[in-house]
Amino acid sequence: MLTQRLQELRKESGMTQQQVADAIQTTLRQYQRFEKGEQKPGYDNLIKLADCFQVSLDYLAGRSDCK
Repeated sequence: MLTQRLQELRKESGMTQQQVADAIQTTLRQYQRFEKGEQKPGYDNLIKLADCFQVSLDYLAGRSDCK
């Protein structure tokens, strides 16, 4: 669910993968791993992603449909 939400939110916001990576202070490759599900983001990165897309952690994790 996280990978789908990350892709949806990034596309809705009109951001590139590089822009998201820059916003959460990680490398492009690291963010690509998050989006592909190759690696799960740690707690700090989850918070940065939620802040970047202005959504809750529950929404990112698929526990809620309310952003």
